Amino acid sequence: MPVVFPDVARGAAGAREEPGDVLGRLAEAYRRIRRTTERLVEPLAVEDCVIQTMEDVSPTKWHLAHTSWFFETFVLRNFDPSYVLYHEGYPYLFNSYYVQAGERHCRDRRGYISRPTVAEVMAYRRHVDEQMLRFMEEAAPDVAQQAAPVIELGVQHEQQHQELIMTDIKHVLSVNPLRPVYEAFENEAGDTAPLTWVPFDAGIYEIGHAGGGFAFDNEGARHRCFLEDFLLADRPVTNAEFMAFMEDDGYRRSEWWLSMGWAAVQERGWTEPFYWERRDGAWWTYTLGGMKPVAPDEPAAHISYFEADAYARWAGARLPTEQEWEAAASACSPSVEDAHFLENAPMHPRP
Repeated sequence: MPVVFPDVARGAAGAREEPGDVLGRLAEAYRRIRRTTERLVEPLAVEDCVIQTMEDVSPTKWHLAHTSWFFETFVLRNFDPSYVLYHEGYPYLFNSYYVQAGERHCRDRRGYISRPTVAEVMAYRRHVDEQMLRFMEEAAPDVAQQAAPVIELGVQHEQQHQELIMTDIKHVLSVNPLRPVYEAFENEAGDTAPLTWVPFDAGIYEIGHAGGGFAFDNEGARHRCFLEDFLLADRPVTNAEFMAFMEDDGYRRSEWWLSMGWAAVQERGWTEPFYWERRDGAWWTYTLGGMKPVAPDEPAAHISYFEADAYARWAGARLPTEQEWEAAASACSPSVEDAHFLENAPMHPRP
């Protein structure tokens, strides 16, 4: 996973930090992110953590182990000569796609791994945490300078797996006929404003990562691109708007679909967004709060690129390009308080 670390040795204020200070800051981030992962799995039973419901879903237990394997493999084993491998079989079980790190278990068979148990994986996490915190406290300045970018990458990597844990457990619980609740919540009431189009003038725009802080390689480097005039909707498409597409036989009319999309509709029998189902003449959807009626004003979710593209074409529009979206987002001044991140429960689209 190539990554750019332009300013890993700079603090929040942008000042250059000593290697020990960098590791101190990363140690706090490490503790926070590892606690967050374990908080996310607290509502789950042991049985929830071991199921793999399709190739693209990994058991929660595997995520918990894999993120620990990352720190053990790329930090402790690389930078701490005194570190002893926790279990000689774990690298094979919990590597994902890091070819240079050795052989690995098949992705579609992660659900076959009944041992180690969830309790044993949690013991592995505790061991790695203890060793990582010890290393960050004791590392010599030259070692700290080399290890800091890898630890930063590991923290970011674990946050990626927090997203995967939630998407995967949603699928795991959804296929259970009991439709279990991960965490109860009430839908937020919303009154969607009429959609308006925001104009952007043709011109040269700067896009890509800029400034300090962490960035993956595909987020940079900063560069210029030319864009023609375009309009961008000022809010997401709602469930009600997507239902209008469905009611107009959107899933049965090939003219709205790309050829690969139409093939997917035919082969997979798509007739509605993922997690939706028809009950007594009304649309319901599985959420992490259990089954709920589809809320008309909520943003449409769990649709593929092909479905989004077909909807846009049906609506007389098109999807924005990556360059258009980034240029438009950069022109706004979004508020973190108004955003819907992990810290802002519930984990469900809101109007």
